[in-house]
Amino acid sequence: MKIAITGKGGVGKTTLAGLLARSLAADNLRVLAVDADPDANLAAAVGVRAGSPQPLPFSKLTELAKSRTGADQNSGGLFKLNPRVDDLPQQFWLEHQGVRVLKMGTVDHAGSGCVCPEHTLVRSLMRHLLLDRDEVVIMDMEAGIEHLGRGTADAVDLLVVVVEPGSRSVQTALQVEQLAQQLAIARVGFVASKVGGPEDLAFIRRALGEQRTLLGQLSWSDALRRADKAAQSPFDFSGPFIDEVNAIKRALLERMPTHEEAGHV
Repeated sequence: MKIAITGKGGVGKTTLAGLLARSLAADNLRVLAVDADPDANLAAAVGVRAGSPQPLPFSKLTELAKSRTGADQNSGGLFKLNPRVDDLPQQFWLEHQGVRVLKMGTVDHAGSGCVCPEHTLVRSLMRHLLLDRDEVVIMDMEAGIEHLGRGTADAVDLLVVVVEPGSRSVQTALQVEQLAQQLAIARVGFVASKVGGPEDLAFIRRALGEQRTLLGQLSWSDALRRADKAAQSPFDFSGPFIDEVNAIKRALLERMPTHEEAGHV
């Protein structure tokens, strides 16, 4: 089961990703939480404390990227575009409460459009995680999903778009939905976040329209704020969002493809 979570920055997608990862792990499922948003900290949302060892971003592992792509052996600038990566996740993930966390990081390019060993390593690893692994994969994405690319995007079983009660958030969500269609992602669902009451939820329902699937909601609460300030997982706090994320989990599991529809778990 491969789930990608996206939405406008600040809407709470990392909070949702962390809660879902912990909730699924509590069901004794093998869960791999992948931080693919350079501005996010999924490890903290899963519950990894500040000051504890943190997952290393693959984009910064320059020597590893050069070694795996052969760039360290070729002075002409040529390197492999399909390096071996299947042994890397278990070497670099950080495990907490049954969730294994990996961090992709971001690649700093000297020029636009640059394809470097680090970028190649990250891209190959993303493809491996989506196509070849049999864990539950929860991927916390940037607002856009272009970096999934054709050939990997269609391996996503469900794209979850997080939207808060606001016109700009809704606009971003609908743009992401259009991009998902272009990348042949068959299943798209929405989650209402930072819901302060019935009016907020009604606004989001109207903005999305009846033809779109609303998987559930996350109400904003003092407990979520305390968890955010403490850089801790909300899953370790008590609040209505625990029941809400469990309801979202059940809704997305109901929308997973059957084995006949997909070639992976």
